[in-house]
Amino acid sequence: MRRLTMAQAEELRRVPGASLAFFLTDRCPVGCGHCSVSATVDGPTIRDWELFTQVVAGVASLPGLRAVAITGGEPFVERRGLIHAVGSLAAAGKAVVLFTSGYWARPPVPAWIRQVLELTSTVYLSTDSYHVDGPAGAGRDRLATAVRTVLDAGCHLVLQVLDEPGARDAAKALCPTADVSVIAPLPVGRGADLFAPAPLRPLSDFGRCHLLNSPTVRYDGRVSACCNEGVIVGAGPPGLRRQVATADDVAAALAEFRADPALRLLGRHGPNALSTIVDGPARTICQACWAGVERIAADPKALAVATLLAGADPGDGA
Repeated sequence: MRRLTMAQAEELRRVPGASLAFFLTDRCPVGCGHCSVSATVDGPTIRDWELFTQVVAGVASLPGLRAVAITGGEPFVERRGLIHAVGSLAAAGKAVVLFTSGYWARPPVPAWIRQVLELTSTVYLSTDSYHVDGPAGAGRDRLATAVRTVLDAGCHLVLQVLDEPGARDAAKALCPTADVSVIAPLPVGRGADLFAPAPLRPLSDFGRCHLLNSPTVRYDGRVSACCNEGVIVGAGPPGLRRQVATADDVAAALAEFRADPALRLLGRHGPNALSTIVDGPARTICQACWAGVERIAADPKALAVATLLAGADPGDGA
């Protein structure tokens, strides 16, 4: 199995159809104060097993799909679902990228966890203070056990930290051979109470949205056009989501997103292409995208106006 480095995983996210995120559960025992999806210890998780297996089968059968990032919530709280998803995806030749807090790494680590990791390409392990030192966090000793367990399973390790002073150096001290992913704190979910929102910026400041190449599929059959946390949990324009019931529906929903004229315009030219129909400035590219999708849904003629005035090829928005 190919072990993806962080750079290789990020490169795949920019290739249409090459990767997607699989949101396995809304449940998490850690309860970080900055959680962008507000996952909780008793949050929703898999309730319709038949639907879940259909969704997994649909993802596994996607031609051209090379990597699946399994996220949540904390994937390891959903033992049955995680074992099924990782086994099915690995058997279909997809590289599995797992995101986890490492809370599970209390010795002796259960055999089923080691078996899941042996089928996994890459593990993103959260090592910021919220995940490690919080009330239900992994703690330093357990974090070290998680690192050893992941490496012993043959996975490529990425240590994920918040963009805080000293965070990168602390991660490299924990595991010098690991990649380090530094992410900006997000003022959404529980993080909305901790972090200041981004400053307003003109639409021309935002480039193309490459994340439209990285859709998200949820355990409950909800398929999202991108990986925005708000869209995943049900916020934002309805046009950015589809509900599926069968394996075949998964491919159909993703094809609809790829063909959607508004999303094609955003993906190829960025939100500045919407400046004639959307009032700026905006705090994030997602805010601009939502406004544009809502405006076009309400007034289909707005798309033709935006495409024409942006100087785009008419095929980009049709």
